[in-house]
Amino acid sequence: MAPTPTFRYDGFAIDAGRSMIDCHYSTGEHHFTEQFTFASGGDWDDAAVVTAVRILYLLAGVSYYKTTAAPFIDLGDTATTQPERAFLRDVVVHGLGEFAFLNRLDLSGVTIAGPDAPSASPVAYHPQIGRPLIPFGGGIDSIVTVEGLSSRARQSGATLDAALFVVHPPGDRFVAIEDPAAVTGLPITRVERAIDPRVRRSSELGFLNGHVPVTAIITAAAVVAAVLARRDAVVLSNERSASEPTLVVDGHAVNHQWSKGEDFERSFGELLRRALGPDLSVFSYLRPRSELWVAERFAALSGYHHSFRSCNRAFHQDPAQRLDHWCGRCDKCCFIDLILSPFMARSALAAVFSDHEPLENPENVERFENILGLRADAKPFECVGDLDESRAALLLAAQRDDRVQNPIVQRLRDLVTRTAPDRASPRALLEPRGPHRVPDRYAPADLLVRAR
Repeated sequence: MAPTPTFRYDGFAIDAGRSMIDCHYSTGEHHFTEQFTFASGGDWDDAAVVTAVRILYLLAGVSYYKTTAAPFIDLGDTATTQPERAFLRDVVVHGLGEFAFLNRLDLSGVTIAGPDAPSASPVAYHPQIGRPLIPFGGGIDSIVTVEGLSSRARQSGATLDAALFVVHPPGDRFVAIEDPAAVTGLPITRVERAIDPRVRRSSELGFLNGHVPVTAIITAAAVVAAVLARRDAVVLSNERSASEPTLVVDGHAVNHQWSKGEDFERSFGELLRRALGPDLSVFSYLRPRSELWVAERFAALSGYHHSFRSCNRAFHQDPAQRLDHWCGRCDKCCFIDLILSPFMARSALAAVFSDHEPLENPENVERFENILGLRADAKPFECVGDLDESRAALLLAAQRDDRVQNPIVQRLRDLVTRTAPDRASPRALLEPRGPHRVPDRYAPADLLVRAR
């Protein structure tokens, strides 16, 4: 009988002198190393830091597991608790849901095994309060989070020693992140992430390929950086529609944004509580908000309007293929234009998109129809809002004086009005809704009132 294909965790190593972590994995004949290089400083021998590194190591392995999607995962010598293995399995099954769907795989039978860690109390971690670390991608969500936290601190008279957290390839930076980051005026904590070059040769080497839950990995890296600096919070910028599935297949949800959703945030928070205690808060500042609410807030932040850029082409791993402007034709460009269109003048959005605004291009009609749910099971595998907020944005934009002559907007309005009569009201979408994990020390006034 042939041996069961196995993906193995081969261990991690900390080079304290270079503030570097090497994570080793293997599958069959192939061995992989992923490397994270952090800013200097901090105590790498601290048990809390080592614990955070171990969690990052577990999550980073998912990028290499997907090369074969083996049915058995061997954690090697890395001791874990049963809840940690259950959490890692969720990351594999749900975080790779899109990957599995597009590759016609069933990951529900994956088995994870390794030595048991002894039951013990969390390691001691006592951070300095009021020092959040904010993962920053340069888009409207993270910008609104930064400005919201800053505004709350000013209103309460509190001292906010915040820093941005940015991950980029070695020796390379994304202008689409750097430009709006400079506008914030906040210091930046950087991590260089070097992905094993073999995964970029997937076709040549016969590997499976597809989307991975990268936000889970970035969040875990932010936790390491936060613990090194004794910070009390990692503040994410994931709104409530991130929890909505992209599609449902045979009763099972497939969500491109699973690692931005509520289930991941809650489970990861519980994992950290067991490992590091209750004093480190990891939460999304925007969790009870809609993208429509975020867009309304961002529209008032004019200082960012000519520096932000969420176009997918701005983040291409190959610098030679990276654009220094909005492409105006990808799903992300179309959604950002749509969600901002009720709140920003047509002329202002034309300037943002350098006169290539998606809503002015007839070739984008099909993309907008997909985003609005006007074509069956065609919602893009992309970080876009849910159908209610997309439709609300379209209908609000259609009422603007500077959009009434836009044939694309009016055609889409007619389709939405005819096919989706039970849509949610814009007013309801602008109110906070659903659970959140924002601690009182960082919560805006309307969430504190709502909690009472």
